[in-house]
Amino acid sequence: MDATLERHAAQLGALGHPVRLQVLRFVVRSGDGGAPAGEIQAHVDLPASTLSHHLRRLVGAGLLTTRSERTFHYYAADYVALRGLTEYLWEDCCRQGRGSCC
Repeated sequence: MDATLERHAAQLGALGHPVRLQVLRFVVRSGDGGAPAGEIQAHVDLPASTLSHHLRRLVGAGLLTTRSERTFHYYAADYVALRGLTEYLWEDCCRQGRGSCC
């Protein structure tokens, strides 16, 4: 199977849970600097261990990046990866119908 297809399937799989989609949207709104785990936790109202599972899945899929500053962990959207995913979904738009649906 094509590596690109595998990567995007894993990314879409990571987004296939409501909490992870909610986390990603919150982190995207946080901008380039990302959001500290505590703010994400307050936003989604989950125990830290449960949130850690979801964050690991998003990081593992390449949709979020993480960095540590002293005792804080920050998560930021990988905008290049997100753009690549959306471009992949649209790249063949309407080619079979020869229309202009996009």
